Amino acid sequence: MFRNMTNKQNAHHNDTTHFGFSTVKQSEKQSLVRGVFDSVAEKYDLMNDVMSVGLHRLWKNDFIRDLRPRPAMHLLDVAGGTGDIAFRFLNAAQKRSDENSPPAKVTICDINHNMLKAGRARAIDQGIFGPIDWVTGNAESLPLPDCSVDAYTISFGIRNVTHIDMALKEAYRVLRPGGRFMCLEFSKVDLPLLKQIYDVYSFNFIPHFGSMVTGDKQSYQYLVESIRKFPSQEKFKKMIEDAGFKKATYRNLSGGIVAIHSGWRI
Repeated sequence: MFRNMTNKQNAHHNDTTHFGFSTVKQSEKQSLVRGVFDSVAEKYDLMNDVMSVGLHRLWKNDFIRDLRPRPAMHLLDVAGGTGDIAFRFLNAAQKRSDENSPPAKVTICDINHNMLKAGRARAIDQGIFGPIDWVTGNAESLPLPDCSVDAYTISFGIRNVTHIDMALKEAYRVLRPGGRFMCLEFSKVDLPLLKQIYDVYSFNFIPHFGSMVTGDKQSYQYLVESIRKFPSQEKFKKMIEDAGFKKATYRNLSGGIVAIHSGWRI
């Protein structure tokens, strides 16, 4: 009897996950996350500037420098609907090209239609008409063939995935041998004083800014909470290794507020 009760409890536990600080059914999280980004898509990039006081631009530039884009390179950018990483990638690759170089290419895959719509609008505004494929898809089951891309990036998106281990395995699957996985994500602050300041700012100001700019306080409350639920740098590095990647490393930026993770498919 005790054993049967324990099995039922474990099954119930295994069927749940976190949505910020709330516990929800795994089957519900994807739609809840979609609702968050449906709500904030049009003001998403503006809010990134507000929340990070512009630092996200420096973090993303650093991320692209680590990636070292080159002509003819095919990047898959997951959860990159608004195009921030893709545009930087194409610009950096273009700077390394000459008239004989095949162009670099990006496939942007995002589960959220509104984010992709915002990204297409930004591309038109900036005069960027190719070579970008805009694809609706789930990080846990990517609509791409095996060994089809040279690099995989995900920026501030993987913490919103229900099954992070599945997303990492999918990243490994679609990368060609010699391909690189890179992730830019909020992480664990490693300086005690900075952590105190960061916590006060995050919980007291970011939801308020979200309400002012987007009219949606709750979505930004979730985003703040989701950062705290994401694994530490070392734990996430282990998850990357468990997915099959070699030479997994991470580098903290801004005292660990964010970290750049990297791994290679050998």
